[in-house]
Amino acid sequence: MENPKQRVPKPSWLKVKLRMGDDFQDVRQMINDLSLHTVCQEARCPNIYECWSNRTATFMILGDVCTRRCGFCAVSKGTPIAVDPAEPRHVAEAVRKLGLQHAVITSVNRDEMPDGGAFHFVATIHAVRALNPDCKIEVLIPDFQGDEAALDAVLDAQPDVLNHNTETVPRLYHRVRPQARYQWTMNLLARAARRRDAEGRGLLTKSGIMLGLGESSEEILETMRDLRRVDCDILTVGQYLQPAPHRLRVEKFYTPEEFAEFKRRGLEMGFRYVESGPLVRSSYHAHEHKPEQARATNTPPMTEALPRRRELRVLNLEALKSAITQ
Repeated sequence: MENPKQRVPKPSWLKVKLRMGDDFQDVRQMINDLSLHTVCQEARCPNIYECWSNRTATFMILGDVCTRRCGFCAVSKGTPIAVDPAEPRHVAEAVRKLGLQHAVITSVNRDEMPDGGAFHFVATIHAVRALNPDCKIEVLIPDFQGDEAALDAVLDAQPDVLNHNTETVPRLYHRVRPQARYQWTMNLLARAARRRDAEGRGLLTKSGIMLGLGESSEEILETMRDLRRVDCDILTVGQYLQPAPHRLRVEKFYTPEEFAEFKRRGLEMGFRYVESGPLVRSSYHAHEHKPEQARATNTPPMTEALPRRRELRVLNLEALKSAITQ
């Protein structure tokens, strides 16, 4: 096991300025009142102060125990508990109670389920939309082990954004994502893009890459090119930060200037949006990625002020069930 004292110190650009204004306090109070646990807190996300100050926070469904053992992830591994059939309704009621305009829904991997949890995503999308017809829905889905029927079921539910993270370059998959396949990810995003184009309803496809696991700059650029080859709309690029001593160590801290260059190159490749920076995570600025503003190729980065939207990221809904019905 790595000695924590041997870790390379984090550079200055990864030090976050605390923003604990009224909006941050309101969201924290709301979470405390509802006895919620959030990804922001559990994963010690560096963006918690910015996101909560912007009233941004993501629902994690299908429990909080993952069936995979990815080398970068802090989520608990093991045998998951049974899926709660009432969870979609609880998520929908939480979205309504909190007045969200953009809900992000993600999950752990549930490889022991025949559909990988796809139909639980479908039920949750339908439930959220039924109670919150004006709310935009983004789903950050697993790869479903390459099951096209599972992906089609989610796409049939018509989320506004279909997100699936690539995470790293293909050479490192055996170490970073040993139970995943790079081609599963590319096939998933390609199939979603074909459905998007055939149906013409404004779906956005999205994926993210972590940097700092031992990849080269050319490997990063080639992975970005692969994502454009499958017509991915949105790219997020962020710095990997080791969540615990027994997880993969950081091989390199990329500078803000290097992230800016990846953004420039990504926009040149034709991504509609590129969020690239040391602290960028998968749902960073998710509410700003609007389908109606993203259909022209090489859309420049957005600079205008956008209306504040409300989002929430929730890890565990057990304590939420009673609070919603009060």
